[in-house]
Amino acid sequence: MKVRLRLNSLVAVGAICGSLAHAQVDSPHPYQPGIDVLHYEFTLDLPDTGRTILGYAEIVVRRYLPVNQLRLDLVGLQVDSVRLDARSARFFRDTAAIRIPIESPFQERTDTLLVAVWYGGRPQDGLIIQSNDPNRWSCFGDNWPNRARDWLPSVDHPSDKATVTWIVRAPSDRNVVANGKLVGRRSLPATVGSIGRPRTETRWKESRPVPVYVMVIAVGPLAQYDLGLTARGLSEFPPGVRQSVYVLPELLDYLPGPFKEAGPIVEFYARTVAPFPYEKLAHVQGLTTYGGMENASAIFYSNDIFQGRRVTPDLIAHETAHQWFGDAVTPREWGHLWLSEGFATYFQELWVEKSEGETAFMASMRRSREQIVRSRVVSERPVVDTLETDLMRLLNTNSYQKGAWVLHMLRGLVGDPVFFNAIRSYYQNHRHGTAESDDLREAFEGRSGRELGWFFDQWLRRPGFPDVAAHWKFEAASRRLRLEITQGERFAPFRFPLTVEAVSEDGSVQQFTVEVPAVRRAQIKVPMKGASNPRRLVFDPNVRLLATFRSN
Repeated sequence: MKVRLRLNSLVAVGAICGSLAHAQVDSPHPYQPGIDVLHYEFTLDLPDTGRTILGYAEIVVRRYLPVNQLRLDLVGLQVDSVRLDARSARFFRDTAAIRIPIESPFQERTDTLLVAVWYGGRPQDGLIIQSNDPNRWSCFGDNWPNRARDWLPSVDHPSDKATVTWIVRAPSDRNVVANGKLVGRRSLPATVGSIGRPRTETRWKESRPVPVYVMVIAVGPLAQYDLGLTARGLSEFPPGVRQSVYVLPELLDYLPGPFKEAGPIVEFYARTVAPFPYEKLAHVQGLTTYGGMENASAIFYSNDIFQGRRVTPDLIAHETAHQWFGDAVTPREWGHLWLSEGFATYFQELWVEKSEGETAFMASMRRSREQIVRSRVVSERPVVDTLETDLMRLLNTNSYQKGAWVLHMLRGLVGDPVFFNAIRSYYQNHRHGTAESDDLREAFEGRSGRELGWFFDQWLRRPGFPDVAAHWKFEAASRRLRLEITQGERFAPFRFPLTVEAVSEDGSVQQFTVEVPAVRRAQIKVPMKGASNPRRLVFDPNVRLLATFRSN
Protein backbone atom coordinates (compact mmCIF):
# COMPACT_ATOMS: atom_id res chain seq x y z
CA MET A 1 0.00 0.00 0.00
CA LYS A 2 1.37 3.44 -0.88
CA VAL A 3 0.89 6.54 1.22
CA ARG A 4 0.22 9.79 -0.62
CA LEU A 5 3.23 12.08 -0.93
CA ARG A 6 2.42 15.09 1.22
CA LEU A 7 5.42 17.33 0.51
CA ASN A 8 5.53 17.78 -3.25
CA SER A 9 7.61 20.89 -3.80
CA LEU A 10 10.86 22.43 -2.72
CA VAL A 11 8.85 25.33 -1.28
CA ALA A 12 7.59 22.95 1.39
CA VAL A 13 11.11 21.66 1.95
CA GLY A 14 12.31 25.23 2.40
CA ALA A 15 9.67 25.81 5.05
CA ILE A 16 10.97 22.82 7.01
CA CYS A 17 14.56 23.98 6.70
CA GLY A 18 13.61 27.42 7.96
CA SER A 19 12.37 25.86 11.18
CA LEU A 20 15.59 23.89 11.68
CA ALA A 21 18.04 26.73 12.14
CA HIS A 22 19.30 25.06 15.31
CA ALA A 23 20.49 21.96 13.45
CA GLN A 24 24.25 21.45 13.54
CA VAL A 25 24.63 21.53 9.74
CA ASP A 26 28.25 22.64 9.66
CA SER A 27 29.66 19.93 11.90
CA PRO A 28 31.58 17.01 10.39
CA HIS A 29 29.60 13.96 9.34
CA PRO A 30 32.26 11.26 9.11
CA TYR A 31 29.84 8.46 8.27
CA GLN A 32 28.54 10.02 5.04
CA PRO A 33 30.50 13.21 4.26
CA GLY A 34 28.56 15.82 2.34
CA ILE A 35 25.15 14.64 3.60
CA ASP A 36 23.30 16.14 6.55
CA VAL A 37 19.78 14.89 7.30
CA LEU A 38 17.68 17.69 8.76
CA HIS A 39 14.34 15.98 9.33
CA TYR A 40 12.67 12.58 9.15
CA GLU A 41 8.94 11.97 8.90
CA PHE A 42 8.07 8.31 9.32
CA THR A 43 4.58 6.99 8.61
CA LEU A 44 4.07 3.44 9.82
CA ASP A 45 1.04 1.22 9.30
CA LEU A 46 1.19 -1.46 11.96
CA PRO A 47 -0.79 -4.70 11.88
CA ASP A 48 -3.54 -5.73 14.30
CA THR A 49 -1.49 -8.89 14.83
CA GLY A 50 1.59 -10.31 13.15
CA ARG A 51 4.87 -8.66 12.28
CA THR A 52 4.57 -7.12 8.82
CA ILE A 53 4.71 -3.33 8.63
CA LEU A 54 4.13 -0.83 5.82
CA GLY A 55 6.32 2.23 5.95
CA TYR A 56 6.72 5.57 4.23
CA ALA A 57 9.55 7.96 4.96
CA GLU A 58 10.02 11.59 3.97
CA ILE A 59 13.56 12.77 4.55
CA VAL A 60 14.81 16.34 4.22
CA VAL A 61 18.51 16.30 3.35
CA ARG A 62 21.03 19.11 3.09
CA ARG A 63 23.90 18.45 0.69
CA TYR A 64 26.91 20.53 1.77
CA LEU A 65 29.47 18.96 -0.60
CA PRO A 66 29.02 18.09 -4.30
CA VAL A 67 28.34 14.39 -3.69
CA ASN A 68 26.24 12.62 -6.33
CA GLN A 69 24.70 9.86 -4.24
CA LEU A 70 22.65 9.50 -1.07
CA ARG A 71 22.93 6.27 0.87
CA LEU A 72 20.11 5.33 3.24
CA ASP A 73 20.72 2.40 5.56
CA LEU A 74 17.92 -0.18 5.37
CA VAL A 75 18.34 -3.89 6.04
CA GLY A 76 16.03 -6.69 4.97
CA LEU A 77 12.87 -4.79 4.05
CA GLN A 78 11.46 -4.41 0.55
CA VAL A 79 11.57 -1.01 -1.14
CA ASP A 80 8.62 -0.29 -3.42
CA SER A 81 9.64 3.07 -4.85
CA VAL A 82 11.63 6.24 -4.23
CA ARG A 83 11.01 9.87 -5.09
CA LEU A 84 13.51 12.69 -5.11
CA ASP A 85 12.13 16.23 -5.04
CA ALA A 86 8.63 14.91 -5.87
CA ARG A 87 9.82 13.05 -8.97
CA SER A 88 10.23 9.31 -9.40
CA ALA A 89 13.88 8.43 -8.81
CA ARG A 90 16.21 5.64 -9.72
CA PHE A 91 17.61 3.70 -6.81
CA PHE A 92 19.90 0.74 -6.26
CA ARG A 93 19.19 -1.76 -3.53
CA ASP A 94 21.52 -4.14 -1.74
CA THR A 95 21.17 -6.09 1.49
CA ALA A 96 22.21 -3.13 3.65
CA ALA A 97 21.18 0.11 1.93
CA ILE A 98 19.30 2.11 -0.68
CA ARG A 99 21.57 4.14 -2.96
CA ILE A 100 19.90 7.07 -4.68
CA PRO A 101 21.77 8.97 -7.44
CA ILE A 102 21.57 12.77 -7.12
CA GLU A 103 21.63 14.20 -10.61
CA SER A 104 20.83 17.85 -9.89
CA PRO A 105 23.77 20.30 -9.87
CA PHE A 106 25.19 21.19 -6.48
CA GLN A 107 24.17 24.58 -5.01
CA GLU A 108 26.45 25.31 -2.10
CA ARG A 109 24.19 27.35 0.19
CA THR A 110 20.70 26.16 -0.76
CA ASP A 111 21.17 22.55 -1.75
CA THR A 112 18.28 20.82 0.00
CA LEU A 113 16.58 17.64 -1.18
CA LEU A 114 13.33 15.89 -0.32
CA VAL A 115 13.51 12.11 -0.46
CA ALA A 116 10.46 9.84 -0.16
CA VAL A 117 10.70 6.07 0.31
CA TRP A 118 7.87 3.50 0.30
CA TYR A 119 8.88 0.23 1.92
CA GLY A 120 7.62 -2.67 4.03
CA GLY A 121 8.12 -6.18 5.35
CA ARG A 122 8.94 -7.99 8.59
CA PRO A 123 11.70 -6.30 10.61
CA GLN A 124 14.19 -8.80 11.96
CA ASP A 125 15.54 -6.39 14.57
CA GLY A 126 15.27 -2.78 15.68
CA LEU A 127 11.48 -2.82 15.94
CA ILE A 128 10.78 -5.49 18.53
CA ILE A 129 7.30 -6.92 17.92
CA GLN A 130 5.52 -9.16 20.39
CA SER A 131 2.71 -10.97 18.57
CA ASN A 132 2.19 -14.29 20.37
CA ASP A 133 -0.82 -12.96 22.32
CA PRO A 134 -3.29 -10.87 20.23
CA ASN A 135 -4.48 -9.08 23.36
CA ARG A 136 -0.92 -8.09 24.22
CA TRP A 137 0.33 -7.30 20.70
CA SER A 138 2.96 -4.57 21.02
CA CYS A 139 6.05 -3.17 19.36
CA PHE A 140 8.95 -1.09 20.60
CA GLY A 141 11.85 0.57 18.82
CA ASP A 142 15.19 -0.62 20.18
CA ASN A 143 17.80 0.96 17.93
CA TRP A 144 21.10 1.14 19.78
CA PRO A 145 23.72 1.09 18.40
CA ASN A 146 22.84 0.89 14.67
CA ARG A 147 19.71 -1.25 14.53
CA ALA A 148 17.37 1.51 13.34
CA ARG A 149 18.33 0.43 9.82
CA ASP A 150 16.35 -2.76 10.38
CA TRP A 151 13.09 -0.81 10.19
CA LEU A 152 13.83 2.83 9.25
CA PRO A 153 15.51 4.09 6.06
CA SER A 154 18.01 6.50 7.61
CA VAL A 155 21.58 7.71 7.88
CA ASP A 156 22.12 5.43 10.85
CA HIS A 157 25.10 7.01 12.61
CA PRO A 158 25.30 9.32 15.64
CA SER A 159 27.22 12.01 13.75
CA ASP A 160 24.09 12.93 11.74
CA LYS A 161 21.31 14.16 14.05
CA ALA A 162 17.88 15.27 12.87
CA THR A 163 14.43 16.16 14.06
CA VAL A 164 11.69 13.54 13.63
CA THR A 165 7.94 13.31 13.18
CA TRP A 166 6.08 10.05 13.78
CA ILE A 167 2.74 9.16 12.17
CA VAL A 168 1.70 5.78 13.54
CA ARG A 169 -1.44 3.91 12.46
CA ALA A 170 -2.32 1.15 14.87
CA PRO A 171 -5.30 -0.55 16.55
CA SER A 172 -7.26 2.00 18.58
CA ASP A 173 -6.92 0.00 21.80
CA ARG A 174 -3.13 0.42 21.71
CA ASN A 175 -1.41 3.47 23.16
CA VAL A 176 1.34 5.05 21.04
CA VAL A 177 4.26 6.90 22.65
CA ALA A 178 7.18 8.43 20.77
CA ASN A 179 9.77 11.19 20.87
CA GLY A 180 8.77 14.77 21.45
CA LYS A 181 5.31 16.29 21.72
CA LEU A 182 1.99 14.60 21.06
CA VAL A 183 0.55 16.48 18.09
CA GLY A 184 -2.78 14.69 17.86
CA ARG A 185 -4.82 11.57 17.35
CA ARG A 186 -7.58 10.83 14.85
CA SER A 187 -9.76 7.82 14.16
CA LEU A 188 -9.19 6.24 10.77
CA PRO A 189 -12.15 5.38 8.55
CA ALA A 190 -12.82 1.70 8.03
CA THR A 191 -11.59 0.44 4.66
CA VAL A 192 -13.73 -1.60 2.29
CA GLY A 193 -13.84 -5.18 3.45
CA SER A 194 -12.10 -4.33 6.71
CA ILE A 195 -12.63 -6.93 9.44
CA GLY A 196 -9.94 -5.73 11.84
CA ARG A 197 -10.21 -3.61 14.95
CA PRO A 198 -10.83 0.14 14.78
CA ARG A 199 -7.62 2.01 14.01
CA THR A 200 -6.21 5.36 15.11
CA GLU A 201 -3.50 7.57 13.68
CA THR A 202 -1.21 9.14 16.30
CA ARG A 203 1.30 11.90 15.61
CA TRP A 204 4.33 12.85 17.69
CA LYS A 205 6.96 15.44 16.79
CA GLU A 206 10.45 15.92 18.20
CA SER A 207 11.61 19.45 17.35
CA ARG A 208 15.18 19.01 18.61
CA PRO A 209 17.74 17.10 16.52
CA VAL A 210 18.57 13.69 18.00
CA PRO A 211 20.66 10.72 16.83
CA VAL A 212 18.77 8.02 14.95
CA TYR A 213 19.50 5.43 17.66
CA VAL A 214 17.14 7.26 20.07
CA MET A 215 14.28 7.76 17.56
CA VAL A 216 11.64 5.28 18.71
CA ILE A 217 7.99 4.41 19.09
CA ALA A 218 6.21 2.33 21.74
CA VAL A 219 2.88 0.75 20.80
CA GLY A 220 0.98 -1.48 23.18
CA PRO A 221 -1.77 -1.85 25.77
CA LEU A 222 -0.09 0.76 27.95
CA ALA A 223 -1.77 2.74 30.71
CA GLN A 224 -0.50 6.25 31.45
CA TYR A 225 0.35 7.38 34.99
CA ASP A 226 0.85 11.14 35.11
CA LEU A 227 3.71 12.34 37.31
CA GLY A 228 2.72 15.93 36.69
CA LEU A 229 4.69 19.01 35.79
CA THR A 230 8.21 18.82 37.23
CA ALA A 231 11.27 21.08 37.17
CA ARG A 232 9.18 24.22 36.72
CA GLY A 233 11.08 26.93 34.89
CA LEU A 234 13.90 24.50 34.08
CA SER A 235 12.96 23.30 30.60
CA GLU A 236 13.64 24.50 27.07
CA PHE A 237 9.85 24.16 26.71
CA PRO A 238 8.07 26.20 29.41
CA PRO A 239 6.56 25.94 31.91
CA GLY A 240 8.42 22.77 32.96
CA VAL A 241 8.95 19.09 32.29
CA ARG A 242 5.77 17.02 31.99
CA GLN A 243 6.57 13.46 33.09
CA SER A 244 4.51 10.28 32.76
CA VAL A 245 4.99 6.57 33.24
CA TYR A 246 3.48 4.09 30.73
CA VAL A 247 2.95 0.55 32.01
CA LEU A 248 0.78 -2.49 31.53
CA PRO A 249 -2.47 -1.88 33.45
CA GLU A 250 -1.74 -4.48 36.12
CA LEU A 251 1.34 -2.52 37.19
CA LEU A 252 -0.43 0.75 37.91
CA ASP A 253 -0.46 -0.16 41.60
CA TYR A 254 3.36 -0.13 41.51
CA LEU A 255 3.36 3.59 40.75
CA PRO A 256 4.69 6.07 41.48
CA GLY A 257 7.10 3.82 43.41
CA PRO A 258 10.66 4.69 42.42
CA PHE A 259 9.35 7.32 39.99
CA LYS A 260 8.68 9.58 42.98
CA GLU A 261 12.33 10.52 42.40
CA ALA A 262 11.86 11.33 38.70
CA GLY A 263 10.92 14.96 39.32
CA PRO A 264 13.75 15.73 41.76
CA ILE A 265 16.26 13.98 39.47
CA VAL A 266 15.32 16.13 36.47
CA GLU A 267 15.38 19.27 38.60
CA PHE A 268 18.83 18.41 39.99
CA TYR A 269 20.32 17.85 36.54
CA ALA A 270 18.62 20.92 35.10
CA ARG A 271 20.05 23.10 37.86
CA THR A 272 23.48 21.46 37.62
CA VAL A 273 23.85 21.51 33.81
CA ALA A 274 21.15 23.31 31.81
CA PRO A 275 17.38 23.31 31.24
CA PHE A 276 15.84 19.99 30.21
CA PRO A 277 16.25 19.77 26.42
CA TYR A 278 13.00 18.09 25.25
CA GLU A 279 9.23 18.58 25.18
CA LYS A 280 8.40 15.97 27.81
CA LEU A 281 9.85 12.93 29.54
CA ALA A 282 8.08 9.57 29.37
CA HIS A 283 9.18 6.48 31.28
CA VAL A 284 7.97 3.39 29.40
CA GLN A 285 7.74 -0.28 30.28
CA GLY A 286 9.04 -1.75 27.06
CA LEU A 287 10.79 -4.47 25.15
CA THR A 288 14.47 -3.55 25.06
CA THR A 289 17.72 -5.50 24.97
CA TYR A 290 19.01 -3.30 27.79
CA GLY A 291 17.96 -2.64 31.35
CA GLY A 292 17.15 0.89 30.28
CA MET A 293 17.46 2.76 27.00
CA GLU A 294 17.78 6.55 26.94
CA ASN A 295 15.57 7.31 23.93
CA ALA A 296 15.15 11.08 23.66
CA SER A 297 12.19 12.20 25.82
CA ALA A 298 10.93 8.57 26.02
CA ILE A 299 13.08 6.30 28.19
CA PHE A 300 12.36 2.58 27.77
CA TYR A 301 12.92 0.22 30.70
CA SER A 302 13.19 -3.55 30.44
CA ASN A 303 9.88 -5.38 30.73
CA ASP A 304 11.51 -7.92 33.06
CA ILE A 305 12.70 -5.19 35.44
CA PHE A 306 9.21 -3.68 35.53
CA GLN A 307 7.50 -7.04 35.99
CA GLY A 308 9.86 -7.81 38.86
CA ARG A 309 9.18 -4.33 40.28
CA ARG A 310 12.92 -3.73 40.35
CA VAL A 311 13.19 -0.27 38.79
CA THR A 312 15.54 1.76 41.00
CA PRO A 313 16.17 5.50 41.38
CA ASP A 314 19.76 4.84 40.25
CA LEU A 315 18.51 3.43 36.94
CA ILE A 316 16.12 6.35 36.48
CA ALA A 317 18.95 8.78 37.26
CA HIS A 318 21.30 7.12 34.76
CA GLU A 319 18.83 7.11 31.87
CA THR A 320 17.64 10.63 32.69
CA ALA A 321 21.21 11.96 32.65
CA HIS A 322 21.48 10.67 29.09
CA GLN A 323 18.86 13.21 28.01
CA TRP A 324 21.64 15.79 28.37
CA PHE A 325 24.66 13.58 27.65
CA GLY A 326 24.15 11.18 24.77
CA ASP A 327 20.91 12.62 23.41
CA ALA A 328 21.38 16.41 23.43
CA VAL A 329 25.20 16.20 23.24
CA THR A 330 26.00 13.08 21.23
CA PRO A 331 29.40 11.40 20.72
CA ARG A 332 30.30 12.07 17.08
CA GLU A 333 32.07 8.72 16.74
CA TRP A 334 31.39 5.43 18.51
CA GLY A 335 34.93 5.32 19.92
CA HIS A 336 34.04 8.30 22.15
CA LEU A 337 31.07 6.51 23.72
CA TRP A 338 32.31 7.39 27.20
CA LEU A 339 30.99 10.93 26.57
CA SER A 340 27.56 9.32 26.80
CA GLU A 341 27.91 6.34 29.15
CA GLY A 342 30.67 7.69 31.38
CA PHE A 343 28.74 10.93 31.85
CA ALA A 344 25.48 9.11 32.65
CA THR A 345 27.31 6.85 35.11
CA TYR A 346 28.96 9.76 36.91
CA PHE A 347 25.81 11.85 37.01
CA GLN A 348 24.04 8.85 38.48
CA GLU A 349 26.71 8.95 41.21
CA LEU A 350 26.19 12.70 41.62
CA TRP A 351 22.53 11.95 42.26
CA VAL A 352 23.63 9.51 45.00
CA GLU A 353 25.78 12.28 46.47
CA LYS A 354 22.84 14.70 46.33
CA SER A 355 20.15 12.34 47.66
CA GLU A 356 22.08 10.08 50.06
CA GLY A 357 25.10 12.12 51.08
CA GLU A 358 28.87 12.08 50.71
CA THR A 359 29.43 8.82 52.60
CA ALA A 360 27.16 6.87 50.26
CA PHE A 361 28.75 8.59 47.27
CA MET A 362 32.29 7.68 48.34
CA ALA A 363 31.25 4.09 49.04
CA SER A 364 29.75 3.82 45.57
CA MET A 365 32.89 5.26 43.94
CA ARG A 366 35.01 2.71 45.85
CA ARG A 367 32.85 -0.14 44.53
CA SER A 368 33.19 1.29 41.05
CA ARG A 369 36.98 1.49 41.42
CA GLU A 370 37.11 -2.14 42.49
CA GLN A 371 35.24 -3.13 39.33
CA ILE A 372 37.66 -1.14 37.18
CA VAL A 373 40.87 -2.59 38.59
CA ARG A 374 39.51 -6.12 38.12
CA SER A 375 38.42 -5.49 34.53
CA ARG A 376 40.34 -7.14 31.73
CA VAL A 377 39.18 -4.62 29.12
CA VAL A 378 40.51 -1.73 31.23
CA SER A 379 43.95 -3.33 31.32
CA GLU A 380 43.98 -4.04 27.58
CA ARG A 381 42.18 -1.19 25.81
CA PRO A 382 41.86 2.60 26.15
CA VAL A 383 38.62 4.42 26.98
CA VAL A 384 38.63 6.19 23.59
CA ASP A 385 38.66 3.02 21.51
CA THR A 386 38.45 3.95 17.83
CA LEU A 387 39.68 0.53 16.65
CA GLU A 388 36.84 -1.58 18.08
CA THR A 389 34.43 -2.53 15.28
CA ASP A 390 32.01 -4.62 17.35
CA LEU A 391 29.94 -1.77 18.80
CA MET A 392 28.31 -3.94 21.44
CA ARG A 393 31.78 -4.58 22.92
CA LEU A 394 32.01 -0.86 23.68
CA LEU A 395 29.39 -1.36 26.39
CA ASN A 396 32.14 -2.14 28.85
CA THR A 397 33.86 -1.01 32.03
CA ASN A 398 35.92 1.55 30.12
CA SER A 399 32.91 3.37 28.71
CA TYR A 400 30.90 3.27 31.95
CA GLN A 401 32.91 3.04 35.18
CA LYS A 402 36.32 4.26 34.02
CA GLY A 403 34.68 7.04 32.01
CA ALA A 404 32.88 8.12 35.18
CA TRP A 405 36.16 8.05 37.09
CA VAL A 406 37.81 10.27 34.48
CA LEU A 407 35.19 12.90 35.28
CA HIS A 408 35.58 12.29 39.00
CA MET A 409 39.35 12.83 38.81
CA LEU A 410 38.86 15.96 36.69
CA ARG A 411 36.61 17.27 39.43
CA GLY A 412 39.30 16.61 42.03
CA LEU A 413 41.98 18.16 39.84
CA VAL A 414 40.27 21.49 39.06
CA GLY A 415 37.83 21.81 41.98
CA ASP A 416 34.03 21.88 42.06
CA PRO A 417 33.38 25.45 40.76
CA VAL A 418 35.62 25.02 37.71
CA PHE A 419 34.43 21.46 37.11
CA PHE A 420 30.74 22.30 36.92
CA ASN A 421 31.33 25.50 34.97
CA ALA A 422 33.35 23.50 32.42
CA ILE A 423 30.61 20.88 32.17
CA ARG A 424 28.08 23.62 31.51
CA SER A 425 30.34 25.21 28.88
CA TYR A 426 30.86 21.88 27.14
CA TYR A 427 27.12 21.24 27.11
CA GLN A 428 26.18 24.69 25.83
CA ASN A 429 28.85 24.59 23.12
CA HIS A 430 27.57 21.27 21.74
CA ARG A 431 23.91 21.23 22.74
CA HIS A 432 21.76 19.53 20.07
CA GLY A 433 24.96 18.66 18.23
CA THR A 434 27.87 16.26 18.53
CA ALA A 435 31.22 16.22 20.31
CA GLU A 436 34.45 14.30 20.75
CA SER A 437 36.76 14.02 23.74
CA ASP A 438 38.95 16.95 22.68
CA ASP A 439 35.88 19.18 22.82
CA LEU A 440 35.56 18.34 26.51
CA ARG A 441 39.27 18.97 27.03
CA GLU A 442 38.96 22.41 25.42
CA ALA A 443 36.06 23.29 27.72
CA PHE A 444 38.08 22.34 30.80
CA GLU A 445 41.19 24.12 29.61
CA GLY A 446 39.17 27.24 28.88
CA ARG A 447 37.56 27.29 32.32
CA SER A 448 40.62 26.26 34.34
CA GLY A 449 43.30 28.15 32.43
CA ARG A 450 45.42 24.98 32.55
CA GLU A 451 46.85 22.73 29.84
CA LEU A 452 45.21 19.34 30.32
CA GLY A 453 46.32 17.35 27.31
CA TRP A 454 48.47 15.14 29.55
CA PHE A 455 45.44 14.25 31.69
CA PHE A 456 43.19 13.35 28.78
CA ASP A 457 45.93 11.41 26.98
CA GLN A 458 46.90 9.22 29.91
CA TRP A 459 43.42 8.47 31.16
CA LEU A 460 41.56 8.15 27.85
CA ARG A 461 44.09 6.99 25.27
CA ARG A 462 46.09 4.47 27.27
CA PRO A 463 44.92 1.31 29.02
CA GLY A 464 45.20 0.82 32.73
CA PHE A 465 45.71 2.84 35.90
CA PRO A 466 48.50 3.48 38.42
CA ASP A 467 49.61 0.54 40.56
CA VAL A 468 51.04 2.45 43.51
CA ALA A 469 53.42 1.13 46.13
CA ALA A 470 54.11 3.75 48.80
CA HIS A 471 56.93 3.57 51.31
CA TRP A 472 57.43 6.25 53.93
CA LYS A 473 59.71 7.26 56.71
CA PHE A 474 59.46 10.15 59.16
CA GLU A 475 62.64 12.17 59.75
CA ALA A 476 62.18 13.45 63.29
CA ALA A 477 65.10 15.89 63.25
CA SER A 478 63.79 17.87 60.27
CA ARG A 479 60.17 16.94 60.91
CA ARG A 480 59.76 15.86 57.31
CA LEU A 481 57.95 12.89 55.88
CA ARG A 482 59.89 11.12 53.15
CA LEU A 483 57.68 9.35 50.60
CA GLU A 484 58.83 6.92 47.95
CA ILE A 485 56.10 6.36 45.36
CA THR A 486 56.71 3.44 43.02
CA GLN A 487 54.48 2.55 40.07
CA GLY A 488 54.38 -1.06 38.97
CA GLU A 489 55.56 -2.43 35.61
CA ARG A 490 52.10 -3.42 34.38
CA PHE A 491 51.34 0.00 32.82
CA ALA A 492 53.40 3.02 31.81
CA PRO A 493 53.76 5.52 34.69
CA PHE A 494 50.96 8.02 35.29
CA ARG A 495 51.05 11.60 36.51
CA PHE A 496 48.59 12.40 39.29
CA PRO A 497 47.92 14.34 42.48
CA LEU A 498 47.89 12.05 45.51
CA THR A 499 46.19 13.03 48.74
CA VAL A 500 47.69 11.58 51.91
CA GLU A 501 46.25 11.60 55.41
CA ALA A 502 48.75 11.35 58.25
CA VAL A 503 47.42 10.11 61.60
CA SER A 504 49.73 11.08 64.46
CA GLU A 505 50.42 9.31 67.73
CA ASP A 506 48.27 11.81 69.61
CA GLY A 507 45.31 11.16 67.27
CA SER A 508 45.62 14.39 65.29
CA VAL A 509 45.16 14.21 61.53
CA GLN A 510 46.93 16.15 58.77
CA GLN A 511 45.94 15.92 55.12
CA PHE A 512 48.15 17.03 52.24
CA THR A 513 48.38 16.52 48.47
CA VAL A 514 51.57 15.75 46.57
CA GLU A 515 52.12 15.86 42.82
CA VAL A 516 53.40 12.50 41.59
CA PRO A 517 55.26 12.71 38.26
CA ALA A 518 54.97 10.13 35.48
CA VAL A 519 58.09 8.21 36.51
CA ARG A 520 58.54 4.69 37.78
CA ARG A 521 59.92 5.85 41.18
CA ALA A 522 59.50 9.26 42.80
CA GLN A 523 61.03 10.61 46.01
CA ILE A 524 58.91 13.30 47.70
CA LYS A 525 59.55 15.10 50.98
CA VAL A 526 56.72 16.77 52.89
CA PRO A 527 57.14 19.04 55.97
CA MET A 528 54.92 18.02 58.88
CA LYS A 529 53.25 20.23 61.46
CA GLY A 530 52.70 19.55 65.12
CA ALA A 531 54.79 17.93 67.83
CA SER A 532 53.46 14.38 67.51
CA ASN A 533 55.02 11.90 65.09
CA PRO A 534 52.85 10.26 62.37
CA ARG A 535 51.78 6.74 63.28
CA ARG A 536 50.15 5.71 59.98
CA LEU A 537 49.32 7.10 56.56
CA VAL A 538 46.10 6.73 54.60
CA PHE A 539 46.46 7.16 50.85
CA ASP A 540 43.60 8.71 48.85
CA PRO A 541 41.28 9.03 51.88
CA ASN A 542 38.71 11.04 49.86
CA VAL A 543 38.48 8.45 47.06
CA ARG A 544 39.73 10.77 44.31
CA LEU A 545 42.28 8.62 42.45
CA LEU A 546 41.77 5.60 40.23
CA ALA A 547 44.64 3.41 41.41
CA THR A 548 45.58 0.42 43.50
CA PHE A 549 47.57 1.09 46.68
CA ARG A 550 50.12 -0.82 48.71
CA SER A 551 51.94 0.76 51.65
CA ASN A 552 54.38 -0.04 54.45
